[in-house]
Amino acid sequence: MIYLSHFGLREAPFGITPDTSFYFACRSTQEALNTLLVAVSNGEGFIKVIGEVGTGKTLLCRKFLATLGDRHASAYLPNPDLEPRTLLLALAEELGVRLDKAMDQHHLLKSLNLALLRFARERKRVVVCLDEAQAMPVDTLETLRLLTNLETEKRKLLQVILFGQPELDEKLAHQSIRQLRQRITFQHRLGALSMEETESYLRHRLSVAGYNGAPVFTSAAVRRMHHASGGVPRLVNILANKSMMLAYGEGERQVTWSHVRAAVSDTPASLGWPKLWAWFAVISMAGFGMGWVLLK
Repeated sequence: MIYLSHFGLREAPFGITPDTSFYFACRSTQEALNTLLVAVSNGEGFIKVIGEVGTGKTLLCRKFLATLGDRHASAYLPNPDLEPRTLLLALAEELGVRLDKAMDQHHLLKSLNLALLRFARERKRVVVCLDEAQAMPVDTLETLRLLTNLETEKRKLLQVILFGQPELDEKLAHQSIRQLRQRITFQHRLGALSMEETESYLRHRLSVAGYNGAPVFTSAAVRRMHHASGGVPRLVNILANKSMMLAYGEGERQVTWSHVRAAVSDTPASLGWPKLWAWFAVISMAGFGMGWVLLK
């Protein structure tokens, strides 16, 4: 990153690749992590975490997996858009279970069940995290439910955590998988950063990247960035990165409102001024029309 030495940084602070070293415990994310830890300790079957694009689901998933100790065996599937048999093979590979790929689905399920029993005898809990779960076909979700049928008198032998966009709720409403829907015992919906959290988030990522000087972003810059991003962490990262590049280009060591404004205009996903002015125009015209009617 060209501005690293200019700001005294040892690494890029606002990358969009999920990196657990930059994990920021805002209220919503920390509540979600606490929910996951409690649910797993209770031996629940299905857990669901919903969040809009860019709210940090993948980072939360990786942070959660990093907290699991030796008493857990974990599997992480970043793209579960798989047909049932392929999903079973992928789970086996992630858990280190050797299976004959020529097996039919019935024998794959049976072999995985035996593997889960072996983990239980070793006093290990098996946790499967499925990212982008809204992409999973309905019949694959049903196969996953069948795999979680195995349990002891105390707990499930397989715990599944579904991370997905709001479309996942629409998929789970499908009548054919109502049994799975009833087994979701814990759930959480990730929210956006507040204004105060956005400011703390920016400071936190800069600090992790090695910065220890005066505030880089002015208060006005933070307010503009929060409004334009809607508090979505991925958009905050994109706007912060562009704003710092603009400040560097001008030889400045502080990011101002004007730098963020320019970054917003170059970021289609942000809530830029054109949209705001459109709303103001609509409101003004509505007000003008009402006034005209009253005068008549």
